[in-house]
Amino acid sequence: MESSSDEEEVRTFVQVLSEKYNPENFPYGQGLGVVLLPSPPGSPVKDRLFLPSVLVLNDCGISKAGDKSDIATLCAHVVELDLSYNQLNDWGEICTIVSNIPHLDFLNLSMNPLSGVELEPSMAEIFSRVRRLVLINTHVSWDTVHTLTQHTPELEELFLCLNGYNSVSESQTSCPSLRLLQITDNQLQEWAEVRKFGLMYPCLSTLVLANNSVNSVGDTQETLQRLFPNLRSINLNNSGLSKWEDIERLNLFPKLEEVKAKGIPLLQPYTPQERRSLLLAQLPSVVVLNGGAVSNGEREDAERFFIRYYQDCPQQELPERYHILVSKYGHLAPLAEVDLSPRCTMVDVRWGERVEAVSLRLEQTVCDLKKHLRALLQLPTNGIRLFYINREMCSVLGPEELKCGSRALHSYSIRDGDEILVVPKVKSRCSSSDL
Repeated sequence: MESSSDEEEVRTFVQVLSEKYNPENFPYGQGLGVVLLPSPPGSPVKDRLFLPSVLVLNDCGISKAGDKSDIATLCAHVVELDLSYNQLNDWGEICTIVSNIPHLDFLNLSMNPLSGVELEPSMAEIFSRVRRLVLINTHVSWDTVHTLTQHTPELEELFLCLNGYNSVSESQTSCPSLRLLQITDNQLQEWAEVRKFGLMYPCLSTLVLANNSVNSVGDTQETLQRLFPNLRSINLNNSGLSKWEDIERLNLFPKLEEVKAKGIPLLQPYTPQERRSLLLAQLPSVVVLNGGAVSNGEREDAERFFIRYYQDCPQQELPERYHILVSKYGHLAPLAEVDLSPRCTMVDVRWGERVEAVSLRLEQTVCDLKKHLRALLQLPTNGIRLFYINREMCSVLGPEELKCGSRALHSYSIRDGDEILVVPKVKSRCSSSDL
């Protein structure tokens, strides 16, 4: 009986592994060489493969595991496995692979079609040694997530991005080993859903919620300290936060020291510098803000800016942080307004017997001045030379030619009453009769 075209397209983990790490592709060897006994007839495994401890088999069309004895022989030393962008839709096949890799530490199953496919608890113990698990865009159910976390006592990092979650199903069993949860690009909105992570992952130190529409940071200080006693970093980029009270509540996390809050509605009306200063002044314990380390000098500048920003507001509108900072720095005088408009000076421009009073903008260059004078005084376009005469020092210094077209006029220290002498540019001629 002939095999169907679908059966012919089935690709196994063992087959792809054998093809990718065939010695013919690595004539000089690469990574760890695994010496195998002669393979039985029909086995895809070559007698010798060059296998690194980190296997990357993404986007290879894998849908089956293959012979488990081959996997055990090939992967005894493997610690990291990337199986993203394949066609694995059966936890049984995944378990066959994982169960025969005894030292597996990192597993990436992203982009495999695992929606609606549940993992049986009896099979989950196979994942017990995994410390980092990536399930991005697999649409894996919360039940399967909980089954995994309940049977991975060493799990430290879990990635659940792009899984379409709009709520969080709470687990009855916590996972105290988890340190990092990245759950970006889902549809979480209510803080009531986010707080469940504190119950399920009590030792969480990093929570990445970017690109969710979380619209508030709720709970009291006592509750946040109980739910997130170890949280040191939170990422709220592109969330729905729209009130300063939510920023203030971040101070209630007892160990929080790193915050990311870019792209939130609250900060849209402000300039980039105002955003950073106002955020920093509200978060006294944060040492890294939006990816940038905070120096003592920057913090002081931000806190002083915060005082000046709010000091003209009505008393009832002043945030609590304002009073704390005033007690630290006192009431500050407004910053002096500095006029940064272009400086001008009046000079006499002399062209032959003609003298004109001209206002010069000192930030312009010598080249700009030549163009300006040609147009203003209708000077010839065939070339002119400019000389600067300092009225007070002319008897000592004499005229100074303005040669460098890119040099700014202010660098010549031109002042009111000085003179610009314009002379035609004369071409020197030399003939044989002059010799």
